[in-house]
This record gives sequence, C-alpha cells and structure tokens, in this order.
Amino acid sequence: MSAPFRFPRFFVTAPSPCPYLPGKTERKVFTELRGPHAGELAEALGRIGFRRSQSVAYRPSCVDCQACISVRVVADQFRPNATQRKVLRKNDDLIVNACEPWTTEEQFSLLRKYLASRHPGGGMNDMDELDFSDMVEQTPVESYIVEYREPNEDGSAGRLIGACLTDRQSDGLSMIYSFFDANHAERKGLGNYIILDHIVRAAKAGLPYVYLGYWVKGAARMQYKVRYKPLEKLTPKGWVEFDLADADVARVAESGNRLASLSKI
Repeated sequence: MSAPFRFPRFFVTAPSPCPYLPGKTERKVFTELRGPHAGELAEALGRIGFRRSQSVAYRPSCVDCQACISVRVVADQFRPNATQRKVLRKNDDLIVNACEPWTTEEQFSLLRKYLASRHPGGGMNDMDELDFSDMVEQTPVESYIVEYREPNEDGSAGRLIGACLTDRQSDGLSMIYSFFDANHAERKGLGNYIILDHIVRAAKAGLPYVYLGYWVKGAARMQYKVRYKPLEKLTPKGWVEFDLADADVARVAESGNRLASLSKI
C-alpha cells in the first residue's frame, strides 16, 4: 500500500516566553504544509490539535506545562443562550461575505486598530502590510477571509467592522484569526458575534464542528471559549466533552489573583 503523502518531518522551536502564562516558557512542534496533499495533511493534523499559520502547522510542545487544550464547538448541537441570542439579533443586519484570501488596506487598517485596542504591546503589533498579506495569502488550504460590514442606507455593503481568517475543512470551520472594531459604541460583543456566526454557518452547511484553537487553563483572556456549548476538548483518548469544572477552577484562580493584586494597592 502506498500512502497519499509522505510522513512529514517535524521540528521543535527553541523555548521562548509564554504569551499567555507569566513565568512560563513555550515550545512548539511544527511541520511545513506543502505539495498537492497539503490540505489533507493540514486537516489530519488539525484533528490532533495542530493549528495553521501560513504554510506551517504547529502545536504546543512544552516540557513542564499542558495548559493549552484544543477545543471545538459541536455546531449542530449548539443552542445559543439568552445573551448570545441578543448578540445575534443586534447584529443580524450585518452583511457577511466569505472573500478569497486577498488582503486589502481596509482590512489592515481594522487589524491595526484592533491590536492597539485589545493587544497593545503584543507580539503582532509590529506587523506591517507585508506581514499581514503573508498571514492571509500564504495558504495551501481552502481559506477565506470572512468580512462583516454594516449596511449603507440603500442596503449595500458599507464599512468593514469585522473579519476572520477561516479555513474550511471536511468536518468544520477552523477560525484562524479574527479581528473587529473593538470600540464600536453600538455593537458590543462583535467578537462573540463572529464566533456565533461561524457556528450558525457551519451547522447550515452540515459541518459538525467549529475549531476555536486553544483554551489555556489559567489564562483569563481565553476563558470566553467556554461560553459556546457543547464544547469538546482534545485529550490523549481523543475528543471528549469539555469538563466545565476545569473552567470554573481557572476562573476562581484568576479571581484570587486579582484580589491578591488589589490588596497590595
């Protein structure tokens, strides 16, 4: 028997400071996605916890930490709660288009504003237009940049207020990176809406899952991912239902850290 593609060669990065947990270091294992079967390889690796960045598939491989856990929403079983239904209703007038992965100045301008608002000083703040183009356009798989625009008075597509780089797989949608107008006074929860919209669209298309990347235990800015239920996590035994007790423990720990900090003021 012959395999459809050669077994990939994997490499490991040098340790570097963890962007999610202070005092921790991170290390990644990665491989290149190339050749006629790059899409099949990316999808196979995605099911075992890898993420895609341009033409590279990677996953954490930290020696003393297993806080990063791959999670995915079961799209056809998802039922929005009251808050999520409100977000869907408030934004149901947006014009959504899945565009070919070609970047625009408007997208880049929105990304810069998003990073300045939500991730000042973060690792992506040094990105220039060429870096952004590479992030979106260097893809060996079926990818789209999904745009969210406000309607003009005549109903045509107007100002861009959200976007998401998304990969389509045979078993779902993989949200690679989303950004939006974080300071929009009349549209709070745009980030939540983009996720909700992907879940709705996956279910309508008969795709069972929406991959949300990694939930990081102990990282406050990753806790939003547990709002989307049912949620599955990847374990050594495969994908299993996410135990919300883990998230509760993380929230309690984070609350304790905030209280400890306040007591020192």
